[in-house]
Amino acid sequence: MAAPGPETLLDQPASIAVGYSRLIARHLQLQEKNLGILLKGSGLSVKELMDDTTLLTKSQQLQIVHNAMEYSGNPALGLGIGRALTPPTHGPLGFLANSSPNLVTAIQGFQSFIPGRISLIRSRTEYRDGNLDCYFAVDMEGSPELYRCVAEAFFLSMISLIEFVLGDKFRDGTMYCDYPKPPYYQEYEKNVHCPIRFGASANKVVVPEKLLLTANVSSDYQNYKFALQQCQRMLDELDESEHRMTQRVRRQLLSHPPGKLSEDDAARQNFISKRTLARRLESEGSSFRELRDQLLMSLATDYLRDTTLSVEAVAVLLNYHDSSSFRRAFKRWTQVTPQQFRQTAHS
Repeated sequence: MAAPGPETLLDQPASIAVGYSRLIARHLQLQEKNLGILLKGSGLSVKELMDDTTLLTKSQQLQIVHNAMEYSGNPALGLGIGRALTPPTHGPLGFLANSSPNLVTAIQGFQSFIPGRISLIRSRTEYRDGNLDCYFAVDMEGSPELYRCVAEAFFLSMISLIEFVLGDKFRDGTMYCDYPKPPYYQEYEKNVHCPIRFGASANKVVVPEKLLLTANVSSDYQNYKFALQQCQRMLDELDESEHRMTQRVRRQLLSHPPGKLSEDDAARQNFISKRTLARRLESEGSSFRELRDQLLMSLATDYLRDTTLSVEAVAVLLNYHDSSSFRRAFKRWTQVTPQQFRQTAHS
């Protein structure tokens, strides 16, 4: 497989979030000491890979995918990467998908948001005979294998979002691929549960009309609007400082459902051990538990102050097993109960 073409890196806008390249590194189970394997020919350093503010050009992203395919020797790598591209991996999209009113709203948000984070993808939707056709194109030339890898990853990411909202496997739609059937097409059957058509005129996923208004069981329209405002505000407030590991962990916590990211998970996402993560956070005057509690407390106080959700509903949104556990945690954070906080906030 040939490497990406000799397109000049400097004359392209850098617009692709670096988190996708780190996800590829995690999928390949690379350690901090050998991350350079993934960056060969990209012009990026390991330090830049680990910096959440880094943006990549199209050529840099394609070079990294090329390197990953070469390293893995797995022609079906795109399917594996796509399985890992669940809604929370797209940053704020994880929050939006969790609270979207229904499937069509989640898809439209996905289609609008993803091209802004992955400029390799051009995406649009079109209604046809009541069904929703979700088109996308990969903006690249050259290696058919590389093109197919990127397309596969996006296909599975889109299907992951659909299944996230449905709460079930996506069987009733159809997936159309604009490339020939690959030699490993049996791998598709393990990852895609709807019919697949190869050699189509365009890449698209057709969602049947009967599924479009499927309600998101975790949704509430007011919470959806609130989530949009809250996520934007919280992301805007993340400043850049010398506390790089602290800021990185805060971003990781924000890109997962509340309370779902463990310290072990955070360490793996940074390609270090749990002990090393604790040591680096301690050197910056913080800890994983403190950062997690700060986020949960901020979310909890916002919900109690700005919505009419019950304490039990807030506990569910923050992924507590029961409301009594949430009440104990809230009093530990604020020295008052959730009810007392709400009364004071509204007085």
